[in-house]
Amino acid sequence: MPFTLKQIETFVAVADLRSFSRAADRLATTQPNVSSRIAALESALGGPLLARDTGPIRLTELGERTLAGARDILTSRDALIATAGSQRLYEGAIRLGVTEVIAATWLSALLDALRQRFPNVLVELTVGLSSELTSALSARELDLALQNGPFKEHMTGEQPLDRCDMVWVAPAGLAHDTGVLGQASLRQHPILTHTRGSRPHQQITEYFAKHAGPRPRLVPSSNLSVCIELLLNGYGIACLPRPMVAAHLASGAIVALKCEWTPDDLEFVARFDRDTAPGYVADAAGIASRVARAFGGLS
Repeated sequence: MPFTLKQIETFVAVADLRSFSRAADRLATTQPNVSSRIAALESALGGPLLARDTGPIRLTELGERTLAGARDILTSRDALIATAGSQRLYEGAIRLGVTEVIAATWLSALLDALRQRFPNVLVELTVGLSSELTSALSARELDLALQNGPFKEHMTGEQPLDRCDMVWVAPAGLAHDTGVLGQASLRQHPILTHTRGSRPHQQITEYFAKHAGPRPRLVPSSNLSVCIELLLNGYGIACLPRPMVAAHLASGAIVALKCEWTPDDLEFVARFDRDTAPGYVADAAGIASRVARAFGGLS
């Protein structure tokens, strides 16, 4: 019995993800289909490729010997598709993770570009904190993460996207000094910030710790949209990514504050595992970079 390309693709996905269900998600199919394809491939090759005892899925000796050749077949397929320029031949899914800043700016343009480039590839979207996306990427629950650093570990596939600056802002009706504000002036108001553990929150905490004075009233949130709503309702001041508040600055609903110090810019990167991700994921990362530039960046 001859084997098929779909069976090879399914075997590599299960081998990489160590899960039938995750392989089904990546390939945009069902778990029974994954099981059926693996069984058919094992029948064609004359032996089991995966050990199905208790514990995590692992490769048999035959599976280990077969995996490199199976990858070569998929690499040749991707090269043929790229040469022919027939991206519609790609089928499956991209499990895409993005941060809230990207979701609020050029995500729609990216999804349109991906749909045009890969009409038969589904996008499964996750919006979350950069730390959450890193964990999901490491656990192979995502194929591609568009997130801000810094990162403790590099991925084998990384594509720089853009950067955005942070800005101190206040509601238009809030009384505040009009000069350059130092830490003493900022302490007078509740300060809406990124969630605890994020780089902006850490830097803001360290900034105030360097100076004597009353404890700052930091209000961290994992949802920047909530921060903006509180800001517009006059709850306090905030330090937020400029793209998140650009429209409100333009309308005059909030004003930018002149401050002696601001957290570092957020630097965004497209990250994926080049060794295990489907070939179109690297192309998707490149598309994200082009869309970010076409959008005018995040700044």
